Amino acid sequence: MTSTTNLSDTSTWLPLDGLEPGFDENRAETTHNLNGAEVVTANSTGFKVTHRFKESTVHWSYPGKDGSVHHRDGTYEAFVVDEDLCYVQIHPEDRGMQSASLFLDLRDGVGLCVIAEIRGVVAGQTRVEQRFIPFTIAGQARLAEPPAVTNELIGRRAYWRYSEQHAYEHVYLSPQWYTWHCLSGPEKGLADTDEQTTYRLREGIFVFTWREKVIPCASVTVADHRDHSALRSHGVLFGLNEDESETIHFTFGAHGAVLSQSVYPPDLDPRN
Repeated sequence: MTSTTNLSDTSTWLPLDGLEPGFDENRAETTHNLNGAEVVTANSTGFKVTHRFKESTVHWSYPGKDGSVHHRDGTYEAFVVDEDLCYVQIHPEDRGMQSASLFLDLRDGVGLCVIAEIRGVVAGQTRVEQRFIPFTIAGQARLAEPPAVTNELIGRRAYWRYSEQHAYEHVYLSPQWYTWHCLSGPEKGLADTDEQTTYRLREGIFVFTWREKVIPCASVTVADHRDHSALRSHGVLFGLNEDESETIHFTFGAHGAVLSQSVYPPDLDPRN
């Protein structure tokens, strides 16, 4: 049970660094399939970023406005989501308030980058901002359109087990909102409705992200919904520790299942 006696008192809610221990129990094994690979991505404007992967580090470069080339380095973890579909979580060495999630569809030659950045306190805004950059992969046949925002999850209710202790349910409400509710673990009984954004990677596979307004954190996940009785996700939580003196950045995984699917009258469907 949560130690919170008044679940409505958000000042007593667990900080991100208090949630981390044990939360990664169902994380998948990382892959080294990208070791030695060079991946060049191009967004809709043609802006290109070159990524050169080693076993656990990545170097990326991109052109500046003045014609110069910028170089950056970071560490990364990579996870296999599906055949030729890889999730890469990058933590830049030079920008502690930023992280990047790459989803590389090496089969279809497309992908998505999600950049999360911690910003100052602004009324009415979450502390972590997320930017979404669909792209194509240079040098590969393009067999699909780049990932795009989707409403396919709206109306669905699912539970997720992150560890033997940690379990949550998600209710996907609308193009902007979802509700989470802790079923087991140190946050048991807590619930809130937060901002979300969902992109479709492949049929039944989605990048689902959220930005919390109470705790200064956000998450990026890739969720496989192809089998409703055996969901699988991989993701990251990124935010600030309790006294906001340093960032917290950890990957995790979850198994789950769909609990229900709401069917709305056409005139009340939140997808419209």
